[in-house]
Amino acid sequence: MKEFIESGKAVMGIEFGSTRIKAVLVDDRFKVIAQGSHDWENSLVDGVWSYSLEEIESGLRDAYAKCAADAEAKHGAKIRSLAALGISGMMHGYLAFDADGRLLVPFRTWRNVMTGEAAARLSEMFRFNVPQRWSISHYYQAILSREPHVPSVRSLTTLAGYVHRRLSGENVLGVGEASGMFPIDPATCGYNVRMAEAFDRATGDDIVAKLPKVAPAGGEAGKLTAEGAAWLDPTGTLQAGAVMAPPEGDAGTGMVATNAVAPRTGNVSAGTSIFAMVVLDRPMKGYYPEIDVVTTPTGREVAMVHCNNCTNEINAWADLFKEVYVKSEGGPNIYGRLFAESLKGDKDCGGVVVVPFLSGEPVAGVDDAMLKVVRRPESKFTLANFFRAQIYSAFVSLKFGMEILSREGTAMESLTGHGGIFKDKGVAQQYLADALSTPVTCLATATEGGPWGMAVLAAYAAKGPGGRSLEDFLAKDVFAGAASETLYPTPDGVEGFNRYAANFKAAIG
Repeated sequence: MKEFIESGKAVMGIEFGSTRIKAVLVDDRFKVIAQGSHDWENSLVDGVWSYSLEEIESGLRDAYAKCAADAEAKHGAKIRSLAALGISGMMHGYLAFDADGRLLVPFRTWRNVMTGEAAARLSEMFRFNVPQRWSISHYYQAILSREPHVPSVRSLTTLAGYVHRRLSGENVLGVGEASGMFPIDPATCGYNVRMAEAFDRATGDDIVAKLPKVAPAGGEAGKLTAEGAAWLDPTGTLQAGAVMAPPEGDAGTGMVATNAVAPRTGNVSAGTSIFAMVVLDRPMKGYYPEIDVVTTPTGREVAMVHCNNCTNEINAWADLFKEVYVKSEGGPNIYGRLFAESLKGDKDCGGVVVVPFLSGEPVAGVDDAMLKVVRRPESKFTLANFFRAQIYSAFVSLKFGMEILSREGTAMESLTGHGGIFKDKGVAQQYLADALSTPVTCLATATEGGPWGMAVLAAYAAKGPGGRSLEDFLAKDVFAGAASETLYPTPDGVEGFNRYAANFKAAIG
């Protein structure tokens, strides 16, 4: 393995999640051979959730340095070059730059929900749902609010696009990530011309000129430059030349990591936020504020239910319980203990309800943060019911959105879950199956997540499609023979989750 790494054959994927930046190095069989991560948190600055450019740079370097150190510790190898490199990040948001490349306002992340007016107007203008977190919603809201920076805007991008541009010099996005900046025409894999013209008529703008170029998976996205290599690795060890994959969002890398890029397949990606993606085999009949239509990394239309809140409260309460468990009994596996305890709870959590909204949750009709635990006098307030409610609360908003897809008749042959919440077998996976009344599969790679999915996309870019579709590459090269486990909804589990969902709706008003 030392020779493999030092000869520049390894591939790296780096993903900017909401709470962690993670880098993974994979071999030619897509096995993770080294990894490193950097923890970070967004800050609420003047009412806006944001990360600074300095935090982006220092976090990226730290994650890379730790991955490089891990490769040296495990294999005695220094990373001097890479075959390919891919960057992904939390989806969409707003990064606006002037003609000199200066950031005009602090990065506005997907978590911000102050673009309701713009999103509603755009959805009506396009006859197509435009969510609040999309880049075009942030930009149009800035126009409507007459923010002073607007006349100076010359380019817009996402977090993944910004980092990719710093590394490669190329202003480009993967089509899946681009579909969260502005609607995509699946026939051309480019921005929707009709909608762009409507926007320009309404604003006097030239919106496409401000957006990054669009590239499908395997498409041309540049190479790591000498300046980019030095920015990523200030030690000077890493050399230029790695093929750069089109940068994607965490939605696209989640689809890849779960082999859910073909029509009628779907996945659920659970972390700080949670979203379900179902690859469509036909256009949707209507448009709904709870359903986004984005694309796979190859440009196929995808129905997406995105919820802003998932594991934040689980993590917060686990940390609280950890103080008690560790002090009294020792041992670090607090999540395993609490997840196992939840299995002893009632199917409807005994009437206990947890509302985990650290920020607004449009799918549930909640505009602002709402954090509370609700119970009636007769509720069974046990640790098992309390923590079962914590995990249920991570999925309940998703259930509301998926019910719309069910009424639409959207076909789905498989649903795969990934993310750390599925690490403890038979717990969250079963609860999700009951919540959605759908079998849920977890692959052996379920906890690898987005950074690994981005590394796979980078490997695909390095190999060059050569006429092979991404679907074929994933099925035959990446997931052939991959171990998996499928859990099915149970009648009493479905009934219990439905009762919990009814109580939850009452709790949020």
